[in-house]
Amino acid sequence: MLTLYHSPVSRSTRLIRLAYELDIMEQLDIRIVSIRRFDGSGQPDSSNPHPEGKVPLLVHDGEMIWETAAIILYLTDLFPHKRFAPLSGEAKRGSYLSWLAYYGDVVEPTIVFSRIGLEHPLLHTTFRDFNTVLRRLSSALSDSAFLLGPEYSAADLLMSSPFHWFREAIPEDSVVRDWVERCATRPSMQAAADFDERQSAT
Repeated sequence: MLTLYHSPVSRSTRLIRLAYELDIMEQLDIRIVSIRRFDGSGQPDSSNPHPEGKVPLLVHDGEMIWETAAIILYLTDLFPHKRFAPLSGEAKRGSYLSWLAYYGDVVEPTIVFSRIGLEHPLLHTTFRDFNTVLRRLSSALSDSAFLLGPEYSAADLLMSSPFHWFREAIPEDSVVRDWVERCATRPSMQAAADFDERQSAT
């Protein structure tokens, strides 16, 4: 049994996109829960077993998997039939794992620091800064349509996600901008948005 705890229009929406990409929506028991939002609205849901009351949370046969990158890795390994990520021992596996880790360790922190105007040498030394992230993306995409090559993958789904929330973060750099737009045209984007809209209406 696979159970996904999800709150519409939140970080866990990325897992709904992933489920559509992997064609596993029918195999998921999706539990809609409330969460505390960044604007102060909402509150943790007592039915959500996440230790911090957050989403996403995946429960597979009683075992909890939390953090978006970990769930993406878990599901792409569990459902390899769509070839949405390299498997262990395959080419680009190292790059795939690196992008997943880079997102949580570098991308999200630098976006938050940039949005709230937080500056400190220690932050730059530890996490880099958002301009460094943009340069890294531009370099990685300079000779390929997507991060792992010519095909869209789970790495692109995760790494492009903040640009879909914060359109103002999309740079003038056409390499990165065009990649974000390619990612945005995936049918899973609209499918997940429609799913969230239906859940919010109930």
